[in-house]
Amino acid sequence: MTTLFNAVTCLECGHRTPADAYAEACPSCGSAWLDAGYDLRRLPPNWPALVRSRVSSMWRYTELLPFGDDVRPLSMGEGWTPLTRSAGLARELGYGDLWIKDERQQPTGSFKDRQAAAAVTALAARGTRELVIASTGNAAAAYAAFCARAGIRLWVFLTSSVPAEKMRELALYGAEVVKITGTYDQAKSVAADFAARRGFPFDRGAKMIPGKEAMKTVAYEIVEQLGWRAPDWYVQAVSGGIGPLGVHKGFGELFAAGLIDRIPRLGLIQSEGCSPMVRAWERGEVHATPVQPDTLITVLATGDPGPAYTMLKSAIDRHGGAMVAVSDGDAFRAMRRVARAEGFSVEPAASVAFAGLEALRQRNSIAPDATVVVNCSGHTFSAEKHALEDRYTFTLDLGRTRERSGGSEGLGAALEGLDEQVTTVVVIDDNPDHSRLIRRLLQRYRNYRVLEAHNGPDGLDLVRQRRADVVLLDLMMPGMDGTAILEALKSDGRTAGVPVIVVSAKTLEVEERRWLEARSASIWQKGSFSAAELVEHVVATVGRAGSVAEAVNGIGAAPSNGGPPNGRAWDGPGDARGDAAAFGDGRRPSILVIDGFELDARLLRRLFESSGRFTVTVAPTAAAARLALARARPDLIIMDLSLPDADGEDVVAEIADTGPMADVPLVIVSSRQVDPRTRARLSARADAIWTKETLDRSSLLAHVETILLP
Repeated sequence: MTTLFNAVTCLECGHRTPADAYAEACPSCGSAWLDAGYDLRRLPPNWPALVRSRVSSMWRYTELLPFGDDVRPLSMGEGWTPLTRSAGLARELGYGDLWIKDERQQPTGSFKDRQAAAAVTALAARGTRELVIASTGNAAAAYAAFCARAGIRLWVFLTSSVPAEKMRELALYGAEVVKITGTYDQAKSVAADFAARRGFPFDRGAKMIPGKEAMKTVAYEIVEQLGWRAPDWYVQAVSGGIGPLGVHKGFGELFAAGLIDRIPRLGLIQSEGCSPMVRAWERGEVHATPVQPDTLITVLATGDPGPAYTMLKSAIDRHGGAMVAVSDGDAFRAMRRVARAEGFSVEPAASVAFAGLEALRQRNSIAPDATVVVNCSGHTFSAEKHALEDRYTFTLDLGRTRERSGGSEGLGAALEGLDEQVTTVVVIDDNPDHSRLIRRLLQRYRNYRVLEAHNGPDGLDLVRQRRADVVLLDLMMPGMDGTAILEALKSDGRTAGVPVIVVSAKTLEVEERRWLEARSASIWQKGSFSAAELVEHVVATVGRAGSVAEAVNGIGAAPSNGGPPNGRAWDGPGDARGDAAAFGDGRRPSILVIDGFELDARLLRRLFESSGRFTVTVAPTAAAARLALARARPDLIIMDLSLPDADGEDVVAEIADTGPMADVPLVIVSSRQVDPRTRARLSARADAIWTKETLDRSSLLAHVETILLP
């Protein structure tokens, strides 16, 4: 049976025109937001039985796709991905009926293959020879693969934040890659202009009929795989919106055809650093205000969702659901959790969906007995540096140990070395300098695996997942402090037996010390002990005691009377010794704020100093900034473009040309709007460009922490 596609409806004005999969604009109002309609009355009553015997791909649903019998699908087996019942993750999060739609199994590893397969099929049928797209990553890979298969030359416009590995993948397919220094929305604008000048088709994403229609096959497959029943919730990370728009449409068509009894609620998740939809939804707004993306998860960095948000909000208003934002840290923790609980290695965007799944459960938005399907949108790519700890493999070098110990004893020596490597120490301290120093001190003596966490949730996750042998814990941390972490460790059966060594600069009251002593292995005051003493204690705590004075000689060996070396706490010049000297007082990264608006400068100073992690110097003029830079090199510069005595762009150029300052990270927080041309020029020097009018201070703080607290 051929397609039931019978009309195109404008989503803006409702005007209907005859079926045309290649329609680009409404003839009545000019809108590009079009929707395909089908004569669902003609769908055979035995349609579920018919599709069961067809090819295992998205093309099995031919009646509800906008292609006639004259169009041959350009397929690589996309679609019909597994729907797997969750076991470990459902138990951890408190879900009774949780399913994972595994879109990692697509030809290029993401759900965007559905969109690319349909869009390129339509273009190839029209004889298209060249195509232009803008992408944040996954769509580019999918289109590049299918265009290569179709013999279509693809021009891909990407932002410079897209990983180099992804760009090399596109080049491998033969795509022409154009890197834009700017935002995704700017890249999209440039790409559209390029296509118009060359007379090439430009892929318009969610506005194009074939791509969105392909996405609804996710809904068809879920319903079929659940035995022709609908879930209660469908959860997905969202950027531009084509995925959930298509999936919701698919559920709606099955409901209209009488094949399911309800349309699932939508759980739409965004990264906090780029969450225009969530912000608008939380305020009850009909239209989303564009934002400047500030997230490590580049595939979700669409700052302007346009009408897609309005349509998704309407869907939630009618059928239920929620929009939530999660931090990049939450997403990367979820990535580790899913991998270790389910054996699924997921892409960062998918981990955002799983982090949102947890947030929805914590907010009681989703009932524990609800049937929930989460879209695992793609496979892990270029995220390991964010998601994994420094040491995640062990090395057993039989050759070297045989040389050291001789003959057959080499294996025994190697296994002894492996015993050390599998001893796991987790250091939880919000000051990276302190945690790094402890790691270096321990590893100078023992080949331990020392993992660092700079906040409570990450620390708890490391201890639980890596099964730590000992924890070194700071007490004074923002958010979840050390006492809360210690309480969580001791109340969890998995971690209750892990010894915790408190290493903190905090002055303890009597009752507080008693509480800690009852729950920790020992309490150490930063700045009042030698390096050797602490290392010796850690070694003894994990059961491998021995003198460490020789091993840490030069950092500060413990003298015979047990007191601090040379009468001081960790001291000495150079490498670990220099770091140790600052351990008690903890040097904080320095920020120079160049801003002529007194109130704004004061607010920025407060924002960074209140976190307890930074020192801030304010320069109200370009002249004052030059003096401050002459005195000391800051770790970061934050500046406004509007200065009373100089043009901000000239100051940026001056800093860039100053040798010692050229590599200092620069963040622009401007009181005036920055046009695309100016933004493009400044992006060559600035790490980020923010506008004060739409500035989200928590996002700015998170961005600065990402730069200065690696």
